[in-house]
Amino acid sequence: MTRQEFETLVFDTYNVKADYPFEEDFETGVFRHEGSRKWFAIAMNIEYGRIIPGRNGDVDVVNLKCAPEVIESIAGVEPGIYRAYHMNKTHWLTVALDGSCDDETVA
Repeated sequence: MTRQEFETLVFDTYNVKADYPFEEDFETGVFRHEGSRKWFAIAMNIEYGRIIPGRNGDVDVVNLKCAPEVIESIAGVEPGIYRAYHMNKTHWLTVALDGSCDDETVA
């Protein structure tokens, strides 16, 4: 799944588009619950090495808020899914939007 495909999935499913709350950062998109300021996802571009030590280059990722038991069952087990980059690892996971994760798993 690409970042554009992820954003389309979120819009089609929840009727939510990303907002860009960080000054002078037009790449990091935050998805919020409708009628709330609470996030359920954040899409960003990071260095691969942040999630795969030693790997070079950049990758689009999305951090998703999940139940701890979901994180325990898939982080590091499913391809392209990792404990959260830059978020609480108990409640968030990171999905690489590089095609390594099965689209059905993200959906």
